[in-house]
Amino acid sequence: MFTDLVGFSSWALRAGDDQVLRLVRAVTRISEDAVNRHHGTMVKSLGDGHMAVFADTAAAVAACHEMAGSVPSVDVGGDRPQLRTGVHSGHPRVVRRDYLGVDVNIAARVAAAANGGEVLVSGPALENLDRERYVVRRRRAFRAKGTPADLEVFAVVPRHPGG
Repeated sequence: MFTDLVGFSSWALRAGDDQVLRLVRAVTRISEDAVNRHHGTMVKSLGDGHMAVFADTAAAVAACHEMAGSVPSVDVGGDRPQLRTGVHSGHPRVVRRDYLGVDVNIAARVAAAANGGEVLVSGPALENLDRERYVVRRRRAFRAKGTPADLEVFAVVPRHPGG
C-alpha cells in the first residue's frame, strides 16, 4: 500500500517549512494509527506519503479508507489535505526492513493514479477482496510506466459507511 498527499509540493512552496512539518506529523500519526489498527506494518515514510504492507488485502483497503477519510480533518493554516492511496498484491523481495521489486513499483504507480480521497486497487489485489462489501468501478485505460500493459485498476468504496 502507498499513500501520497495531493498537491503537496506546490502547497509546501506556499506554506513554508513550519506548516509542512505540522502537516507531515499529523498525517503520519493518522497513517500509523490506521496501519496499526488494521494489523499492517509501516515500512517507510516518503515525505508526503507512506508505504505499508499487509498480509490481507481487506485490511489494507480498510486502512486506506480510514486514512483517506481522516486526513482532510487536519487543518494547517486553513488548508485541508487530500490523500490518494493505492493497493497492489504481489510478491516483493524483503531486504532488511524494506520491500523491493516490480510489485512495489506497481503499488506506487497505482497510488499515484488515484484522486484525492480515492482508494485504487489493482486487479491482483481485487481478487483477494470481498467484492460484496464494496462498490467497485474499473478505472479505464490505466497506463503507468513500469506496470504491465494489461494491469486493471479499480476504485473501491465501502457499500456501508464505516465498513
